[in-house]
Amino acid sequence: MRRLRVLRGPAALSAATVLCPLLLLGGTPAYAHSALKDATPAPGATVGTGTRVVALSFGGLRPGAPAKVALTGPDGTEVPVGRPVVADDSVVCAAVRPLRAGITTLTYTITAADGDAQTSAYQFEVADGAEPAATPPPCRGLDLAAPDAREPARKPRPKPEAATGEDETIPGLGRTTALAVLALAAVAAAGAGVLAVLRMLREKRSPERRTEHRGGAM
Repeated sequence: MRRLRVLRGPAALSAATVLCPLLLLGGTPAYAHSALKDATPAPGATVGTGTRVVALSFGGLRPGAPAKVALTGPDGTEVPVGRPVVADDSVVCAAVRPLRAGITTLTYTITAADGDAQTSAYQFEVADGAEPAATPPPCRGLDLAAPDAREPARKPRPKPEAATGEDETIPGLGRTTALAVLALAAVAAAGAGVLAVLRMLREKRSPERRTEHRGGAM
């Protein structure tokens, strides 16, 4: 069984980078950031596949600031999550699709009351036959958006090739057939041109012959 972990986002490293110089200088930093107080499912918990809502409780969130929640299943694929709703400026609620058995990673991004954006993650286990996580009271009665069930966009299928496997130069004809038709058309056009020239020469010579014939008769 994989070991469950509480993952820390880049925000934790940034905070440590800022706080260390203050501690060295003897200053006392103000902890205005909002830490995760409670969660459903909780970090390291085991829940059933029938869990329908995830909830994250914080000390205080910025009013009107959107929250983001994402789930990654045991096979690394993204689990559909509905648009999160913030209740009482402290609890983030979101509807989820039926979960698959295995270790699941929950990643969230929230904005604390002081305006600082925080991103973090933790893991919990989903097991067949386990009790589904109950919907916390702050999330009950909320109009939670259903998870997006649309299928990912598919790439357009390539246009099928001609039955002969050749490109079509003329619609409905293969390349070889089309070239043969064009060659015959060119030959026909050339033959018509030669006939026209011969006819012109013949018509030109006819008056000359008539003039010679009249001169000999005189």
